[in-house]
Amino acid sequence: MNLPFTEPFKIKMVENIYRSTKEQRQNWLRDASYNLFNLRSEQVFIDLLTDSGTGAMSDKQWSAMMLGDESYAGASSYYKLKEAIRDITGFDFFLPTHQGRAAENVLFSVLVKEGDLVPGNSHFDTTKGHIEFRKAKAVDCTIDEASNTTVWHPFKGNVDLVKLEDVLINNPAEKISCIIITITNNSAGGQPVSMSNLRETGKLARKYGVKFIIDSARFAENAYFIKMREKGYADKDIRDIAREMFSYADGMTMSSKKDAIVNMGGFIGFRDEELFRQASTYNIIYEGFITYGGMSGRDMNALAQGLYEGTEFSFLESRINQVAYLGSKMKESGVPILEPTGGHAIFIDAKKFLPEIPKEEFPAQTLANEIYIEGGIRGVEIGALMADRDPVTRENRFPDLEMVRLAIPRRVYTNNHMDYVAAAVNNVFERRSNINRGVRIVWEAPIMRHFTIILEVAK
Repeated sequence: MNLPFTEPFKIKMVENIYRSTKEQRQNWLRDASYNLFNLRSEQVFIDLLTDSGTGAMSDKQWSAMMLGDESYAGASSYYKLKEAIRDITGFDFFLPTHQGRAAENVLFSVLVKEGDLVPGNSHFDTTKGHIEFRKAKAVDCTIDEASNTTVWHPFKGNVDLVKLEDVLINNPAEKISCIIITITNNSAGGQPVSMSNLRETGKLARKYGVKFIIDSARFAENAYFIKMREKGYADKDIRDIAREMFSYADGMTMSSKKDAIVNMGGFIGFRDEELFRQASTYNIIYEGFITYGGMSGRDMNALAQGLYEGTEFSFLESRINQVAYLGSKMKESGVPILEPTGGHAIFIDAKKFLPEIPKEEFPAQTLANEIYIEGGIRGVEIGALMADRDPVTRENRFPDLEMVRLAIPRRVYTNNHMDYVAAAVNNVFERRSNINRGVRIVWEAPIMRHFTIILEVAK
């Protein structure tokens, strides 16, 4: 008999979670103004809001924290992290930040100016927010297959090189802040970007004299998909693949709360020392001195260890197989999901799930709320609320994909939890014809509104 697949770890500590009633959840959601971000954590049974900072650290990471050096300048923890980053990414220069959006803020303070264009593949919400806050424009050049939830493509996160070159040809280089490629492509469903696509993007960047930056939050998952799906990489080590990916870029931003499996932390990697020096000034202003940048020494130690653990094949195989497992359970029930399943989450197609809810009543947010009411499961809307308003016209932007993301934290839940999630979503799917009202906006922030928005049931 073939031995079944099993997780490459054992559980050392547990945290109890409270299973509430449907009536409690209905009341809590109403009090939260139908915004799942406003719920208290104890009101959530299975929390799939995000995989960012919610993973379970290992015994080695916790041990490393006890050796953290909290010196203001030149801490040993900084040099330990510097060596890990150089080893895994190949970048000689780096700045620590407290998380990924802080890395974007520091780097974009150098690169992005009013009126600039920033082409890329489905910029994530904070990336687009930082760009538009500076009165620049994010230009989406993702391949067309990304907007079709049922077509199978091994690298649905790819940038369309024709679209990208069209932007580069028709605009002066000084108006292009940089090219940003997100790996994996979160907004397009956690879909990977191929090595050949990164290589060709790097060639275009050099041809037109534009910097190429990789948004790297889930770079290890992307490397796993390259190993499994791209010709010529099956026998290569994950870290070797990662180093090649980064070799085509001028720099990187990193939310370490994802693939480095820490609760807080981020960094910027640089190939060019001059860009590093320019960004250092902003790092000191916004984050802290360049050898801690908003992170404690203990957190830098945990991050350095996490970078190695997050690039182990056995860990990635277990993690991505769990996502695929949840996807297969949902497909068995006929739930419309984005295919193929990505690296960190299942994305439910809310337009197909709730076709009677008009786009103006935000079907993905409506569905996310119904899933919470059904089983105490918290997901997040990746749709029109997150797409925000056009910064010029102030009209709502309605993207091609209107999805609910169920992001799975690393090393936290078992497949029994995934079975529970699948059953709850199936129950909502079976009663979907009775869901005939969406939500409307009562109040919203001027940018990145989805975090704090106040909603009510549409009349």
